[in-house]
Amino acid sequence: MPPKVPTFTEQLAAARSSAVHLEMRDSYSVAKETGPFAAWQDGFRHDPDDRASWWRPWLTLIEETVARGVEVRRVRIVSEPVSEYIRFEHSGTFTNIAAGEQIRWLPRRQTSDIALPGNDFWLFDGKLVRFNHFTGDGESAGPSFSDDPAVALLCATAFETAWGRAVPHEKYTV
Repeated sequence: MPPKVPTFTEQLAAARSSAVHLEMRDSYSVAKETGPFAAWQDGFRHDPDDRASWWRPWLTLIEETVARGVEVRRVRIVSEPVSEYIRFEHSGTFTNIAAGEQIRWLPRRQTSDIALPGNDFWLFDGKLVRFNHFTGDGESAGPSFSDDPAVALLCATAFETAWGRAVPHEKYTV
């Protein structure tokens, strides 16, 4: 029997110092976002003062992770002008920040000299990489994992370079 592959929640729970996420697509079509994206397109916006209306399990998970002393950071590499989907993500990013996640935005034009992995990824404690694969239409095609030190180094270097160039969320306008 093959070993059980840990869920994302299990991987994040096992993180001791850091969890970094690099996103490189201009749109995603993951099922759980279809409704919220459509609502946003119809004019819905979260009310920052009504936390109960937008707080969800993801944000609780991030809040608990940060409370354990794990630094959670994300860089979104985006084409400019940004896509409608990126405007949607930007609009709701304040919720992630409220949970303790640090988020920056990096215009794609500034990444040409960065050796980037071919897929979005999470890197846990600088050692375990969870690649997120997507179809051409942006639907999830499932994850893959690597604990190869060379792969982890590539991802860590790419992330830290992107992080150093990226604009903090509160200063990035779409």
